[in-house]
Amino acid sequence: MEGLGRTLIWIGGGLLALGLLFVLIGRIPGLGRLPGDIVIKRENVTIFIPLGTMIVVSIVLSVLLNLIARLRR
Repeated sequence: MEGLGRTLIWIGGGLLALGLLFVLIGRIPGLGRLPGDIVIKRENVTIFIPLGTMIVVSIVLSVLLNLIARLRR
């Protein structure tokens, strides 16, 4: 049971960190309005495809995760 408790604590901490990340990402100016982001507006529908933002976030996460992996070795 001790292993299950620790696993649940780690999952809860991960969800907390993910929630904080989502709250803080919305406050970064310019994120979501980068060149390459596509917005299609019609009468009743707006479609937003954040290609530029996804590329920037992917690069940043790749660098951070690589740094963390190198520090753990």
